[in-house]
Formats: sequence, C-alpha cells, structure tokens
Amino acid sequence: MFSAAATGLFIAGIAVVLAMPGPTNTLLAAAGLRQGFKRSARLTGAELAGYLVSITAWGRFLGEAAQVLPWLPGVVRVASSLYIAWLAWRMWRAATAVPSAARQLIGMRTLFVATLLNPKGILFASAIFPAPAFQSLPAYLAAMGIFTLLLVPIGLMWVLFGAALGGEKLKWIDPAKMQRGASIVLGLFSVTLAWSVFR
Repeated sequence: MFSAAATGLFIAGIAVVLAMPGPTNTLLAAAGLRQGFKRSARLTGAELAGYLVSITAWGRFLGEAAQVLPWLPGVVRVASSLYIAWLAWRMWRAATAVPSAARQLIGMRTLFVATLLNPKGILFASAIFPAPAFQSLPAYLAAMGIFTLLLVPIGLMWVLFGAALGGEKLKWIDPAKMQRGASIVLGLFSVTLAWSVFR
C-alpha cells in the first residue's frame, strides 16, 4: 500500500512529533504527576480520539483544496517545516511546563479538546501522513492503524514520565537538558521535512 521508504519516513515522523513536548504531552505528564499512572493512562484514549478527528478533518480538507490549488500541499509542508523549526527554537529557550501544569486535575474532555486544537493535527495531515491515506479507505485505515500503534505507547510513556517525576526515581533528570535535546531532534526533522518538498 505504501512503499517501504514512505512507511519508514511516516513512522519516524509520527514518532518524533508525538514524542516532542507540547500541550497534549504536557497535560499527560501533568496528569501522571498529579493523579498517578493508573488513573491517567486512560487519557491516551482521549488523545487518540482528538487526533483522529483533527487529522481526518484536515486531511480531507487539504485533499479537496489541492484539486483546486495544486500548489497548496507544498506550501503547507514548507509552513509546517517552519512551524517545527520555530517550535524547536521555542523549546530550546523555554523551561519545562510540567510542574506548573500539575496543579489542575485533567479529565478526558480537557485532553480531547487540547488535542483537537493542537497544531500537530494539521502537521500530521499536511506533511506526515501520505496523501493516499486521505484518498482511499484501506490506505486511511492502514495509516491510522500505524498512528494508533505509535500513539498509545508514546502517550503512556508521557504519563509514566509525569508519574515518575513525583517520586525519587527521576530526580537526576535535568528537564532543561531533556527539552534542549528534543529541540535538536525537532530541528533536524524540520530540515528533513523542508528537503522533501524541494527534492
């Protein structure tokens, strides 16, 4: 259905973007910190639902718009790569927001809405998901299956990370260094994404 190279790039893109800090992951980690792993693990279901709605809506819209404006997907990919570069720069400069976000209780609705409005949705739809995923049902189901298989463990890892921050196990971790390391990975992904438009 997808070539091996396209599938590899797709998996790598999903993993990098899902793993990077952002509003949804901050909420997942904060929930783990405040409510514990067992009570917060179910929030990955709300994350998945939010992304499914967002990616599907953006993917269908961009697919239809591209028939009238064939240059639109390339422009959106370049814009997405610039957004990722900006996000990488912002991550480099910003301190982690997990401790401050942990003061509020996080429920399914909160996480669903935060994910639905997360800019990563349009990034997935416009630049990471293969175009055929929005043109045929089998390709869509295959792409969403891969996405789901990656989202659940990555989301659970963010919850576990937050829960571990509340204990003594991760006191040695420097959140600023972790965030800067993630920003470097994000910056490299931005370059790769921009290169794919012009190659």
